[in-house]
Amino acid sequence: MTLTLKDVSKVVGGRTHVYPTDLTLEKGTMNVLLGPTNAGKTTLMRLMAGLDVPTSGQVLWQGEDVTGQRVQDRKVAMVYQQFINYPSMSVYDNIASPLRLMGLDKATIDTRVRETAELMQLTPQIERRPLELSGGQQQRCALARALVKNAGLVLLDEPLANLDYKLREELRAEIPRIFEKSGSIFVYATTEPEEALLLGGNCATLWQGRVTQFGPTPSVYRQPADATTARVFSDPPMNFIEIHKTGDRIRFGTGDDVAAGARWQDLDDGTYTAGFRPNHMTLEGADGALNFDTTLVVTEITGSETFVHVDHQGTRWVGLVHGVRDLDAGRPLRVHIDPRHVYVFGTDGRLVQPAPYAEAA
Repeated sequence: MTLTLKDVSKVVGGRTHVYPTDLTLEKGTMNVLLGPTNAGKTTLMRLMAGLDVPTSGQVLWQGEDVTGQRVQDRKVAMVYQQFINYPSMSVYDNIASPLRLMGLDKATIDTRVRETAELMQLTPQIERRPLELSGGQQQRCALARALVKNAGLVLLDEPLANLDYKLREELRAEIPRIFEKSGSIFVYATTEPEEALLLGGNCATLWQGRVTQFGPTPSVYRQPADATTARVFSDPPMNFIEIHKTGDRIRFGTGDDVAAGARWQDLDDGTYTAGFRPNHMTLEGADGALNFDTTLVVTEITGSETFVHVDHQGTRWVGLVHGVRDLDAGRPLRVHIDPRHVYVFGTDGRLVQPAPYAEAA
């Protein structure tokens, strides 16, 4: 069982929503679409489902061209950010509703509804109405109605975005368990890198209608193919600085140069872009660290951690540091980066050297 997109694109009113895209999703896989709002995630899912017809290219299901086939004729289920249940029906009847539309007999419906309710841990609530449920239970009911169809393709469009933190954490842990038992192809859209990492499986990063990379989620995170993917797969986005390699010296921005050493000695002379994630910027120095003089713009205390926004030579960087840091805006602040946490990208944005810590992970 495979879903294949061959050179699929979508143009609406002269505006390209999805550029030509090739993707193959295999049976029993979790596939995360990760990107900011308006990156093309929902459009891509609608093309997969058959809710929209691509401007060019083909959609293949198990090798068969289903590009023009109606969504009603495909084995597809979709759950949206705004989860929808029928308020006048019980949980049982909500889950049973798609099976009744399919014309299945009562015995088959009853068996499948009760199996799915058990899978979704809804058996104790099966006779209740949705408004009598918690937010997490309501979303599980919507998911159950999608799963009971035994659809080969299950599309989840930011399904947890409207839930509070506790419920999001609860369902994030449950969805991989549900996915493993169903055997369907799951496609899950999110704007959050942390959510993508928690769900695992495969990840396609999207930016302005283009899929920039697709592969096992940990690999895409640790070894982004280019600076755009690195920016998408980091929250806050990855920090960047231009570097210049000349002989055995490396100059960061317009600052002082340092010895290239073993870390960068193999780079050809030229100009590159160095990148590091916010959690790798520290306020405490260490032997061998890169040191940068910046100006503090603002701090955001989140509890046990603090986001530190600084200005370095006219470029805004964000660091995520441990502890509560109540610092005055406008003060000079020296920040530090371990060279093992630095990625190097070429002038075309392509990855030249991954960060050593990521290769060792």
